[in-house]
Amino acid sequence: MKTRKLTMGQAIIEYLKQQYVVRDGVEQSFFAGMFGIFGHGNVAGIGQALHQYADTFPYYQTRNEQAMVHTAAAFAKMNNRLRTLACTTSIGPGATNLITAAAGATINRIPVLLLPGDIFSTRLVAPVLQQLELPSSQDISVNDCFKPISKYWDRINRPEQIVTSLPEAMRILTSQAETGAVTLAMPQDVQSEAYDYPADLFEKRLHLIPRPQADRALLQKSIQWIRDSQKPLIISGGGTIYADATEALKSFVEQTGIPVTETFAGKGSLCYDHPQCLGAAGVTGTLGANIVARETDLVIVVGSRLSDFTTASKTAFQHPDVKFININVAEFDAAKHAALPLVADAKVTLEALTEALTDYRVDADYAQEIAKHSQFWLDEVDRIYNLGHTPQPSQGEVIGAINAFSDPQDVVVCAAGSMPGDLHKLWQTRNPKGFHLEYGYSCMGYEIAGGLGCKMADPDREIYVLVGDGSYLMMAQEITTSIQEGYKLIIVLVNNNGYASINGLSNSVGVQGYSTKYRFRGKESGQLDGQVLPVDFTQNATSLGANAIHAESVSDLRVALEKAKASDITTVVTIDIDFEPRVPGYESWWDVPVAEVSEVETVQDAYRNYNVQKQKERYFLK
Repeated sequence: MKTRKLTMGQAIIEYLKQQYVVRDGVEQSFFAGMFGIFGHGNVAGIGQALHQYADTFPYYQTRNEQAMVHTAAAFAKMNNRLRTLACTTSIGPGATNLITAAAGATINRIPVLLLPGDIFSTRLVAPVLQQLELPSSQDISVNDCFKPISKYWDRINRPEQIVTSLPEAMRILTSQAETGAVTLAMPQDVQSEAYDYPADLFEKRLHLIPRPQADRALLQKSIQWIRDSQKPLIISGGGTIYADATEALKSFVEQTGIPVTETFAGKGSLCYDHPQCLGAAGVTGTLGANIVARETDLVIVVGSRLSDFTTASKTAFQHPDVKFININVAEFDAAKHAALPLVADAKVTLEALTEALTDYRVDADYAQEIAKHSQFWLDEVDRIYNLGHTPQPSQGEVIGAINAFSDPQDVVVCAAGSMPGDLHKLWQTRNPKGFHLEYGYSCMGYEIAGGLGCKMADPDREIYVLVGDGSYLMMAQEITTSIQEGYKLIIVLVNNNGYASINGLSNSVGVQGYSTKYRFRGKESGQLDGQVLPVDFTQNATSLGANAIHAESVSDLRVALEKAKASDITTVVTIDIDFEPRVPGYESWWDVPVAEVSEVETVQDAYRNYNVQKQKERYFLK
C-alpha cells in the first residue's frame, strides 16, 4: 500500500482539497477554502499546513471566530448547501467563540466544518494555557460544549484517526437530510505529529447528492388527498430552494391553482407577483396567507421544519379536519404534525405530483379568493412603502426604497430584530436567491458576516445588508474583512436607538418596553431613561475602512444607494427611523408567555389576552 508521510494538519488540508460533490451531473469542489484565526492551539499544525498549501487551498483571515462561521454558513446557503468553507481556531475562547454560529448552522441545516484546536493529548504539560480543568475527568475540554450542537463530533487523539473520521464528517456535511455543523477537535500536539497515511485517502472523491423518490404508495395517497381537498395550501420552505425545485413548484401551482405561502428560508420560491403567491407564512405572514391557512383542509409542506413562526405557534391551521403532506428529505421533519410523510427530494416529488394531477385544478371560488388576497397584498405593500411618515421615515418605507432601487438578481441579507419580520412581509423577491435571512436562530450579528458569505458565493450580485443598530454594535468588524478581500457590500444601518423588536414584544406582554432603548441612566430615576446615547455610526464605519454616508430621509437614502452602488468598496449608509408606525400583524399570533400574576395593570391585561389566544393552539395527532 502506497503511503504519504504528512503531519495531521497537512493531511487534513490535502484531504479537503480533494472533496467534490455532484448533483444532476454538475460537479464542483465542496470546500472553497478555510477561515481562521491562529493561536497557540492551531498555528503550528493547521496553520503550518495552510501556509504550505497557500497556493492551492485559499485561507481567509477574519476578525471574529463567530463571524467566520456565519460567513461560511451564508456561503453554503447561497450555494444550496453544495459548497462550504472550513473554519479553524485555537483552543480556548477562539474555539468557544464558534459555538453561537455553529448552533445556527445546525438549526438551519447548513453545512460547516469546524476545526478548533484542543488541549494536549499527552496531558504531560497540563494544564496548558486556556485549559478547562475538572476534578472529575481529564477527558473534557471546552470543545465538549460543541457536542449538543454538532451533527458529528470527534476528538482526534491520534493522527491516524482522521483516516476514519474525515469520511464520516463528509458523510454528514454532504447529506441533505443530516447536514449541519461538524466539529473535529484537534489536540495541538497531534496536529503537528506525522503519520504514514494511505495515499488513497488523498485521491479525488466525488460525493453524489441524490434525489430520493417518495414511496409509491404514500405518493398515491397524497395524490388522492389533493384531489379530495377543497382548499389546499402549499407552505414552501428552504428545502424548495436548496433542491433547485422552484421551477418545479411554479409548474405545479400553475397547473393546479394551489396557492403558496413561504417561510423565511423559502421566500423566493415564487416571484412575489406570481398569481399563486400569497407571500409570507405564519407569525410574520400576510393577511391572505393567514386567512387561507386558517381555513385550509390540506397543507402541503415542501422542505420546511415547521417552526413556531411558520405555524403561528400551532394556531395557524384551524380547520377541524386539516391534514398535512410533508415533502422533506429528512424523515424527522417529514413526520411532523402527524403528516403523510413523503421522505423525498422536493424537485422530483413536485414533478411527480404535476404529472399525476394534469386533470386537477382548484375550484373557481377558491381561485377567485386567492386572486383577491394577492391583489390586496400588492396594494398593502405599496401603501406601506409610501407612508410619508415624518419627521423620520418608518422601517417599511426604508425597505421599500431599497427594494425599488435594487435589481432583480440582487440579494437582501438580514437576521434579527424587527427588520426580518417586516422584510418577510414586504420584500418583493424576484429570484430564488434574492432573500437571505438567518431566522432559524435569529442571531444578532449575522448580518454583515452573512453578507460577506453571500458576496463570496456570487460576486456578480449586489448584496444589500440591512442591519439594526443593535446588531451592528454586536458584530460590525467583518466590514474590515470585506475591505481586505475586495468583496463590496452595501450595508444599510437602520438606527432606532435600541432594540425595536423586543420593545414591541415587551409592550405586548405588558412590560412597557422596559430597558429596550439605548439611553443614559437617569440621575433621578436610576433607570435607563435619560438622553439617547451619542453613537456616531458613520465615523465608526469609516474607521473600519468603509465608505460611510448618513441619510436624513428616504430621498437621501436613494441618493446614497446610487453612490454605494457606484463605489468599489463596502459602503455603510446610516439612516435614523421611527419604529412607530409598525407593520401590522395581520391576524397572526406568537406564543410568548405572560406573567400569570403581577401588580402591573398592563401585564394583567396582556395575560387575559394571552389566555384567549392560547386556546387556539392545537395538537396534530392524526
